[in-house]
Amino acid sequence: MKTLDLAPLRPGRRARWVARRAVYGGGATGLLAALGAGLFAAEAKLARRTIGEPTEHAPDPAGSYGRPRRGVRPLRLAMLGDSSAAGLGVDDAAQTPGALLAGMLARDLDRRVELDLQAVTGARSKDLEIQAQRVLRHPLDVAVILIGANDVTHRVSPEAAAHALGRAIAMLRATDVEVVVGTCPDLGSVKPLMQPLRALARVRSRAMAQAQAVAAVEHGALAVSLGNLLGPEFATNPGMWGPDRFHPSPEGYARVVDALLPSVLEALGVGGTTEVVGDSVQDLDVAAAVAASTPGLEVETLEGGEGAASAGPGRLARLRRRVPIVGRGAPAGPTSPEDLASDEETDER
Repeated sequence: MKTLDLAPLRPGRRARWVARRAVYGGGATGLLAALGAGLFAAEAKLARRTIGEPTEHAPDPAGSYGRPRRGVRPLRLAMLGDSSAAGLGVDDAAQTPGALLAGMLARDLDRRVELDLQAVTGARSKDLEIQAQRVLRHPLDVAVILIGANDVTHRVSPEAAAHALGRAIAMLRATDVEVVVGTCPDLGSVKPLMQPLRALARVRSRAMAQAQAVAAVEHGALAVSLGNLLGPEFATNPGMWGPDRFHPSPEGYARVVDALLPSVLEALGVGGTTEVVGDSVQDLDVAAAVAASTPGLEVETLEGGEGAASAGPGRLARLRRRVPIVGRGAPAGPTSPEDLASDEETDER
């Protein structure tokens, strides 16, 4: 068997190589890619008629969460991406991923959290750069990005989508913002999709997730695989799905946030709030491939090496699974106007 030498590949080309191998590599995957060209359009139209076009906007959860602490400035969190980051399909802003994550951080850190939502329904990876520009108009500590599903449904190549994601991450990291990326979920689990579109969607979404993980790590972000989080658990529990059977329900969004929270805390350098239940070291390409099909895995570069954006091919990455320490209670709710006014008066003094 011929051995492929990755040594000459630069980081950006590595992501492209991974994307191409994931989509067009031999066997069933290559066959699906070849057959999918004609089938995808017709089946996608049928699925879209079944799902329907989104006509509503997600409720806006932007604002303050948790009680202020004298002398402690608020943590500033931003949600970027598509409808999965915005929380499309829920009726109450408190049920959106941004509100849930802000409330959990306020609870676990005992600190007020300011949430900025720039995620837009229908967004693709190419839209992330303008979203990043908007959130950087104000100081920011951490950004969470959920993107990729619309890239898959619009047949954007993993190479192009990962490149756009990398540009947005680089922009955020240049201002010392911590970034956590929830990679593309397994769209093969979406009920309205019929075979063979479902199988093709699974192949393409996993290829997207793999390329995203490489791009995220190369640019200094943490990548958390949502993988088949919309798989067995969602398949056996209809309550995980919203009315359109394409977007999660409040319970489904809560499950997504549970997978993201430990890595957001880790990115912020917070210890003692999560437990590592799995830890292994892999080649970056292997780590990205494993994470693409395994929900909740975190991919990060090893400490002590070169900067993520400049390191060459063959760099090792760490795969970790983190779980929150249980028994911490409900997420903190929105900050009351009275507490907010009191905190602002303290700042002025």
